[in-house]
Amino acid sequence: MSVSRPVPVDLPSSHRAIENLLARYAELVDDGDFAGLGALLEHAVFIGSGDPVSGRDAIEKMFRDMLIVYADGTPRTHHVTTNIAIDVDAAAATASSRSYVTVLQALPGSTLQPIAAGRYHDRFELRAGQWCFVERRARINLVGDVRHHLRAAAGDR
Repeated sequence: MSVSRPVPVDLPSSHRAIENLLARYAELVDDGDFAGLGALLEHAVFIGSGDPVSGRDAIEKMFRDMLIVYADGTPRTHHVTTNIAIDVDAAAATASSRSYVTVLQALPGSTLQPIAAGRYHDRFELRAGQWCFVERRARINLVGDVRHHLRAAAGDR
């Protein structure tokens, strides 16, 4: 009787793969690619200021309903993710990360300005040899002028 052994987890490549997931999230939000966000987070629960949301379609809908998108198809934002700390549990094929996020926005006729800052707390699992999000907790601690970013702050335009 053969016993299957878990695939060894390479720590440097795991860290890089997780960093790439963090970067991909920021790119998708800034590109206004909410379907891509749904796909990226399809195995995850997203926990922000509202009720937790999970599943590809629900996450895509949450972002569509929450963010204002401009004529260029984007929210005119730039998410900067810094202070990234990643912990990998190789034996369990899981990982967690903590990071800071600063959201900048530039609108036509306006200067570039920070509109929000906070932290992400994420959990990941290795599935079929690929790291994926299983939880993203977004906690925004500092809020600037988000009237041109969040539908709720803009009176749901």
